[in-house]
Amino acid sequence: MIEAASLDSIELLAPLTADQRASLAKQCSWRHFHPQEQVIDRASDSRDVCFIVEGRVRVVNYSLSGREVTFDDVEAGGYLGELSAIDGEARSASIVALSEVMVAFMSPRLFQQVVTQNPIIAWGVMTRLASIVRSATGRIMDLSTLGANNRVHAELLRLAKPTLKSDNTAAISPIPIHSDIAARVSTTRETVARVLGDLSRDKLVVRQDNSLLVRDFARLEEMVEEVRGD
Repeated sequence: MIEAASLDSIELLAPLTADQRASLAKQCSWRHFHPQEQVIDRASDSRDVCFIVEGRVRVVNYSLSGREVTFDDVEAGGYLGELSAIDGEARSASIVALSEVMVAFMSPRLFQQVVTQNPIIAWGVMTRLASIVRSATGRIMDLSTLGANNRVHAELLRLAKPTLKSDNTAAISPIPIHSDIAARVSTTRETVARVLGDLSRDKLVVRQDNSLLVRDFARLEEMVEEVRGD
């Protein structure tokens, strides 16, 4: 068992005092994971909440044929697993480490106690769940209404948006792997490669060091919205 570290980097727990976070840290189970190691198996009986203290993880599911479906990546400071801690039901997805990862596992009982005793934290959980629902609704619409090429455009737009600059450029870093994008939008690596090749020839995207630079964010956004009909 790894000695308890600090929960000070966890955004959800920021409203607590340092002493309160230290007390919670001592009540968590701590584990280190290597890249590609499974943090949570969807089939497990665990209902703990996972606080990502260091590293980066991916939320995934697998079809009966073994095809990977990617839902989201979560960086240090985030958390996962609250659904099972809230309703006691089975896990909805698996979690895989993308880098060296340090995780604090908090029991459902303790998580429920923290949430019910701290309205600000309860509001933070509700806000996150609302965000997940909105994101899922958008993805369902994209899968239902957009062709494969357009779904790749939409995913690039989503990845680029947080880094949008005043000069209408945005950088996706690190450069997304074709198979990762394919897993997010339910298509093939070959389709992703072809779409990125087309965007590169049209000078909308360009590789820059370890980033994919979107040179005209507004144009990429227009391409997506024209097809969506928004």
